[in-house]
Amino acid sequence: MKILFIGARLFNEVANFARSKGIETILTESNPDSPNLDLADEYHIVPRGMEKPMELALSNDVDAVVPLIGIDKPLGEVAVMKEELEENHNLPVVASGIRATGISTDKYRTKKFLMENKLKTPWYTEITRDQISQELKYPIALKQSEGQGGAGVKIALSPEDTLKYLELYPQAMAEEYVKGAEISVEILRWNNKSVPLVGVYKGDTTLTGTHPLEKTRSAPVNIEDLDNQELRKIAKKIMDKLDGNGTAEVEFIYDPEEREINTLEINTRPSGTRFLTFCSSNINPMHQLVNMAVGEWNPQKIEREMKSYSALEMPLPPETLGRNPHLRNDDNQKRQILTREKPYIIHGPEKASRITIRSMDLDQSLKIMENLKID
Repeated sequence: MKILFIGARLFNEVANFARSKGIETILTESNPDSPNLDLADEYHIVPRGMEKPMELALSNDVDAVVPLIGIDKPLGEVAVMKEELEENHNLPVVASGIRATGISTDKYRTKKFLMENKLKTPWYTEITRDQISQELKYPIALKQSEGQGGAGVKIALSPEDTLKYLELYPQAMAEEYVKGAEISVEILRWNNKSVPLVGVYKGDTTLTGTHPLEKTRSAPVNIEDLDNQELRKIAKKIMDKLDGNGTAEVEFIYDPEEREINTLEINTRPSGTRFLTFCSSNINPMHQLVNMAVGEWNPQKIEREMKSYSALEMPLPPETLGRNPHLRNDDNQKRQILTREKPYIIHGPEKASRITIRSMDLDQSLKIMENLKID
């Protein structure tokens, strides 16, 4: 069995798993200085785009292609490659197709998709420099149709804030600001079967628009009156209606006053919450991409084996790592193995590292954090 992986940055999360299954790995990457290149059996530095990876997939007679791309911009090209390889060469590509990707990477199309499928989502309107809706009630979220990681997002507190924002952008989506808990659910889908994983709590909404990566996050969600199974059902419905493939994340805001689950966005790519998902459920979304590629995708088995641990995740500033050399990765950490002595995973670049802790409950996670001397 031979698999072509596209993108080296996340390859360390699947390399050992693929090796344990006897899979020969070929890796393509456009950045010659990228980490993890030496983890593959064979790697190729290629130009940006999917033309060369597609050519290598065919010339090397691989059995499947697994894109490991965590940003939105290349996903459209990935979807086009998927259509070509699957329809004309019978070669599976573990990623979402053209329709699903087009909807998920365009916030306007996402909104229309949610409304067409009668899913609760915050009210929105389109505004331009020359036409600002008089219906706007502040505070309000201003967004661009494309972008991730909080890029192009501002919480406007007044008409003056909106005007200043429109000095930077000619148009915007103005979306109702919902006060509540930011939550997401990862979903796995292949061969028309979906498995929603665990709800992840990413902190409460803020008027400053603080990104979830800057917050302490936990799983599973533990909020009074929020039905976790209902949350999972909504995420599954969205992935099925979207006809996505591989792994995706649905982002929600839960309004505790109205007791409503509002759907915000859909990301058809590996999620930034995947370590929380793994530590809480014991299902590794990245490993499941490999299982899909080799024909071992078994949704019933995943449902049976899903656990309910408590997971806690927080940033690890460089100064904290400097004071605590025992926190640095060893071989088990690189292989994402949790042990009694080290029930945690450290991940991300050194300047933006995070630690995800697994335990039986939140109090125990906090105690582990205290013992590790994490501020």
